[in-house]
Amino acid sequence: MLQELTIDNLAIIKHLSLDFSDQMTVLTGETGAGKSIIIDAVGLLAGGRGSQEYIRRGADKLSLQGQFALPQDPEFNHLLDSLGIDHEDGILIISREIYRRGRNVIRVNGQLINTATLRQIGSRLVDIQGQNEHQLLLQPEMHLGMLDQFAHNEVHKLLTRYQDEYQNYVKLKAAVSKKQNNEQQWAQRLDMLRYQVNEIAEANLKADEEEQLTSERDRLEHFQQINNALQQAVTVFNGGDQGAVLDQIATVMNSINEIAEFDGAYDSLSKSLNDAYYALQDVATEASQQLDLLEFDDNRLSEIDQRLTMIGDLEHKYGDSVKDVLKYYDQIKQELDSMEEAADSNSDLEERLSTAEEKLVKTGQQLSQIRQQAAHRLTKLVHQQLKELYMDKAVFEVHFAKQSRVHFTPDGIDDVEFYIQTNPGETMGPLARIASGGELSRVMLALKTIFAQNEGVTSIIFDEVDTGVSGRVAQAIADKIKVIANKSQVLCITHLPQVAAVAQHHFLIQKHVKDERTTTMVTILNDKERVNELARMLSGEKVTKLTKEHAEELLKMAQE
Repeated sequence: MLQELTIDNLAIIKHLSLDFSDQMTVLTGETGAGKSIIIDAVGLLAGGRGSQEYIRRGADKLSLQGQFALPQDPEFNHLLDSLGIDHEDGILIISREIYRRGRNVIRVNGQLINTATLRQIGSRLVDIQGQNEHQLLLQPEMHLGMLDQFAHNEVHKLLTRYQDEYQNYVKLKAAVSKKQNNEQQWAQRLDMLRYQVNEIAEANLKADEEEQLTSERDRLEHFQQINNALQQAVTVFNGGDQGAVLDQIATVMNSINEIAEFDGAYDSLSKSLNDAYYALQDVATEASQQLDLLEFDDNRLSEIDQRLTMIGDLEHKYGDSVKDVLKYYDQIKQELDSMEEAADSNSDLEERLSTAEEKLVKTGQQLSQIRQQAAHRLTKLVHQQLKELYMDKAVFEVHFAKQSRVHFTPDGIDDVEFYIQTNPGETMGPLARIASGGELSRVMLALKTIFAQNEGVTSIIFDEVDTGVSGRVAQAIADKIKVIANKSQVLCITHLPQVAAVAQHHFLIQKHVKDERTTTMVTILNDKERVNELARMLSGEKVTKLTKEHAEELLKMAQE
């Protein structure tokens, strides 16, 4: 249920804050005062398409905020949980900002979401019914969903089972089709993957192998240079024609050490010389050890060259490095495993598809039978409601299209559309094509009255759905909307005093010009003010004593 609504800079509304109650709230006022703008605001909070054109002239953005009490719906709670939206207190606060530069910021209980997610949430909170374009009745593809909504308790579990079977059937059918249409390509791909997987697997690559082999090859190729350098270092450090360098440095070091105590500079020189001597001693030892380890293996060099050539070939085919080749191997190995598994099951793939199709037909026929039974009940109830709406001669029918062969859809095997015959002797045909605006409004109200007990949404908005009717039909429509309001919160824009009179709450929408700018104001009417507004709706600008008496009578009848 919509509890609060705040609007800033939407069309001619600069600022507006409204509190809503349960049951029925009616919005009346002159054409162009801003009634539909308020409904547009609710629509935007429910996920409607936003546009910069909505922003009030001179403003950088429009801001909307609505507070909704959550419906008692476990599925809706599960949706909010899956989106990470906290709802422990049973309240949703939805805010939306639309900027001139195109930015669109939406939050639900402080959680940032996108428009598609808002639409998922809003569709469970608000049902906006306009005279034409907003009505599901004009969309035949939605009629099956409306029938399933009516028969929810009987249909839900079976429909869920059908949809699971349908997904399995579609998957199998796609696999069979792919197999039949691409057997040659499939076989070629399979052979290629097997060759590539085997080639890379036999190479037994290691991630850092190429770097290690390259380093080892460089040492073998430059063996003589390395040997000469190490030999020279050992000779110079440990002995030669001029004597061992280390021995000479040791002699100098001892001399400097003896004078270190005479001056700080000598002491520093002594320490540096000692550090250098021991460092060179370490170098001499390491050079000698490396020289002892050094050996040349011509066969090993040949093996390394062959290995690096093989790695280079693999990199040329499958990646720029050994790491890339191994990554490619993991990908094609997974694809190969899947294809081989599919190849193993290809022998019974057609049989599995045939079994899945038989199972789907059976479930679809069971679902269709339940729907046809529900359609029969719905037809009787609609006729009863239409009779009370002065369409007692109309014939309503839930039409199931005849099919020469079973046609599977995600929602079953049925092609359903609402048909109507508005007057005796006329042709029975699609509701969306045959019914006039006033007739369509009454059929919609008949369905809404029937669905009221099963509605998942907490707020239903009627935006001038009573256009094109008057007199006793107007009163009948008012009565129906009041019945719906006993089950769900109803917000209703109307120009009919009969409809306005049955509301528990009455908002008067007016526009005022101040400082050469037009703005919308909303007044919550008391009983006396309601009489004056109803009298205006009855007679226009000139309100007489008689019209006031008529207005008072309308209110009295509504209360009774």
